[in-house]
Amino acid sequence: MWHDPLMTDIVTSVGKADSALDQVLNAELDKFNAAATSSVPPAEELTVRVEQDGAVVAGVSGWTWGAAAGIGMTWVRDDHRGTGVGTSAMTSFETEAKRRGCTHVFVTSFTFQAPGFYQRLGYREIFRWESVPTVGRDDVHMRKEL
Repeated sequence: MWHDPLMTDIVTSVGKADSALDQVLNAELDKFNAAATSSVPPAEELTVRVEQDGAVVAGVSGWTWGAAAGIGMTWVRDDHRGTGVGTSAMTSFETEAKRRGCTHVFVTSFTFQAPGFYQRLGYREIFRWESVPTVGRDDVHMRKEL
């Protein structure tokens, strides 16, 4: 039987949150991606914070990388929904993404979150994962051309 000497002392751990692992994975994937896309500037975070009286009432968090922008999180406090604050935050995100050279933005939203909000802003569904996270709920992926 052949034995790989590189596989000695290998330990596999399964758990919950592991910020140290996340840091290693991010750093290693950033290196890999940079090598594979050396002609493209590295990804850069992009955030929009909306405050009232020092409290966050809305925000958008994502990134830009080459011609693409991605939104990871969008949130508007309950008492500010329907007031235009979310639309304003999204417009600010898209304006900055365009300034950085992006031609399109990606976002995902569960059907119980805000796909209608994004669609009203011009995002179109490009695909969905059905029954994620459970039956009767879907993960909707959308794109908007800038």
